[in-house]
Amino acid sequence: MADPVDAAEVRDTTLRLARLGHTDECLDLWRRPETATDENLAWLDRVAWEAMDARDYATAGELGRVLALARWRSGADADGRPTTSAESLRPLPVPHLSVAKLRHDIEQLRYLRARGLLGEGYDLVIGRYETVAERLVAEGEFGQTPMADEDRAAIGHVYNRLLHLGTAPRLDRALACGWDRTAVQARYLGDGFGVVVIDDLLTPEALDSLRAFCLESTVWSANRYAHGRLGAFFRDGFNCPLLLQIAEELAEALPEVIGHRYPLRQLWAFKNGPDLPRSGHTHADFAAVNVNFWITPTEANLDPGSGGLLVHRADAPADWDFDTYNGRPDIIGSYLETRQVGAVRIPYRANRAVLFDSDLFHGTDGVRFRPGYENRRINITMLYGERADDVHHRNPQGDSGLPTGAGGAAAWRSGAFTRARSRPRRA
Repeated sequence: MADPVDAAEVRDTTLRLARLGHTDECLDLWRRPETATDENLAWLDRVAWEAMDARDYATAGELGRVLALARWRSGADADGRPTTSAESLRPLPVPHLSVAKLRHDIEQLRYLRARGLLGEGYDLVIGRYETVAERLVAEGEFGQTPMADEDRAAIGHVYNRLLHLGTAPRLDRALACGWDRTAVQARYLGDGFGVVVIDDLLTPEALDSLRAFCLESTVWSANRYAHGRLGAFFRDGFNCPLLLQIAEELAEALPEVIGHRYPLRQLWAFKNGPDLPRSGHTHADFAAVNVNFWITPTEANLDPGSGGLLVHRADAPADWDFDTYNGRPDIIGSYLETRQVGAVRIPYRANRAVLFDSDLFHGTDGVRFRPGYENRRINITMLYGERADDVHHRNPQGDSGLPTGAGGAAAWRSGAFTRARSRPRRA
């Protein structure tokens, strides 16, 4: 019988180890069900975001990693053998299957097997994934599909779980020295729309390490997007010391654009299949400043003039709520059509970043990449500050003349962002 857990002691120890960068020492404790309670996980979530608010990104990253591993731990050992049933694990972050997600996972598991990062027992797991995917194809189910009992019995202990989390430690320096920080800030502040391209953003060492983390880590859990796009988010495991170091160095490198004024608010990545129509999801974001950068090798892109980002020269009106400016392509399309403002088209290049005002509508340009797991297009987004606090915001009156959502003064926020900061601020 397991020893009883003192919640206060666990929290104090975890916070102390996080500040030292040694949370590996407490991971076994957080894998215990009596530790990973809803209350304790809510505490972990809250203190991670509080550290982010305080710009203590290293501590936030440590706490976020513990949270992800505690919530989405696998029910299999290193050789793929079940250690517990799917029913005894915490509910999945995304419980739905999709053909695109299954096919991606099959490619990733084979990649990890080929590098000896998973045991040979995962060959059986791969076979089960293939069986589930073949059945869904035969049934014509290509969108999100609820996990059936037979699927849960076959792969429920591993599907969307953290089977492997790569390592990408902090480096002596993450940002390359070759790009001109002063010139970038001057272009951002001097441009009427705040759009700047930065080439060779990261050092070669940082780029290689981050690319390995994204290829190896089984964090691509969000599959609700069209055309087989998959998302990875901070609280679900898209989190490593190098990512937080990049966020920290960007704020330091661009003090007039980001600096101390705008703390990091969100961190995510998206992974594409070989093809994606242009502007598949035109939207604006809830932050003040966006940094979007790409890490897949340039050679994977079959259309050198495309594959990147379209940034429209139009702000999201201030009277639109989050669901409108982030998730209503019909209203957004009508708005852009009436404005006839045009867009900046930034072609894809590896290690290229786009720095732009989060108010600007933007979307992925048409994607045509080579097939193969390592060729999947990966973009990483860091959001700084809050839209309401943006000193560069140019459309404060909300004069769109089109239907808007409801929600009041704070309606510009995403629901997840609001929830993360609505809990009581208690240690």
